[in-house]
Amino acid sequence: MAGVRMTPSDTPCRSLSYTICDADERLYLTENELDNMLMTQGLYPVGKHLRRGDLNRIERTITHHPMVRHAECYLTPWHEMRVRLTQRVPVLRVQTPAERYIIDSDRRVMPTRPAVKDEVLRVTGNVGVRQAAGELADFAIWLNDHPYWQERIAQLYIESPFAIYLCLQHEPITERVLLGRMSGFEHKLAKLRTFLEDGKEETAGKYYRELDIRFRGQVIGRK
Repeated sequence: MAGVRMTPSDTPCRSLSYTICDADERLYLTENELDNMLMTQGLYPVGKHLRRGDLNRIERTITHHPMVRHAECYLTPWHEMRVRLTQRVPVLRVQTPAERYIIDSDRRVMPTRPAVKDEVLRVTGNVGVRQAAGELADFAIWLNDHPYWQERIAQLYIESPFAIYLCLQHEPITERVLLGRMSGFEHKLAKLRTFLEDGKEETAGKYYRELDIRFRGQVIGRK
């Protein structure tokens, strides 16, 4: 465990404190929750003579918390135990008829809980964890770096791996775009952007049931 340090004294641990590095951006867990988790597993350190193995076990236990991305534990020369941790970062919220979960920036599944209120891309329909943690998470991370599309794409609907739909918001021409496969989405979206920006004047007052951007060099409007 990187960063674990021990003092040479056998003086018992006097206190325990936590630093949640990204608490200003998001806060999914509380110090009381961490304390209770350690107490339940008999690992609460205050009053105990700690060895390296104790710190390693505490560090592993906190890291396995479903909202924690990384944790580091160490003892100070004043016999205080300090825990420094970062939380997981949601990028995708998935809802299927059978389950709900979140994919984080490490492409791992994390549970939904009321404290997780981040505005991230929503995915519904027939989607499995492998697809969500793969190409869909890649798309969500790409989206975060492209404000034009981040403002317009509210949701993905997965009918099948070959029929992926973009659900647009604030768009007067249509609300639904058939992307098809996820492969090559950058080129498809560049084509769609040109259509939306250059074609609005001639399509003013028209509303398409959907736009189809699956084919090279074409944007097909269906009423």
